[in-house]
Amino acid sequence: MDDREFRLYLKIDVTELDLWVEQGWLAPDISEGRRRFRDADLARARLILDLTRQMGVNEAGVDVVMELVDQLHGMRGSMRSLVLAINRQEAAIQQRLLDALEELDDGVR
Repeated sequence: MDDREFRLYLKIDVTELDLWVEQGWLAPDISEGRRRFRDADLARARLILDLTRQMGVNEAGVDVVMELVDQLHGMRGSMRSLVLAINRQEAAIQQRLLDALEELDDGVR
């Protein structure tokens, strides 16, 4: 989706969109000098709108929330890789790992 379509869809002006990009809240692809937005950008923009317009969160708060969203996304990717690595192990190793995780979980409670 190009810059104009993105802004029209969200009902925001170019100044607001520029701020979001400058703050690093959105990172569109740049092709031939034009910004191109993906579905992930649209989801992030909707979150930004909810935070700022519905919940009254200021810029500093949006920074924190977006950083946490990015960290969560990164951790989900790491967990996905870990699960794949565990699934490639022999059954006995998988069971030892599961047992160790249970022990850790029991120790937290």
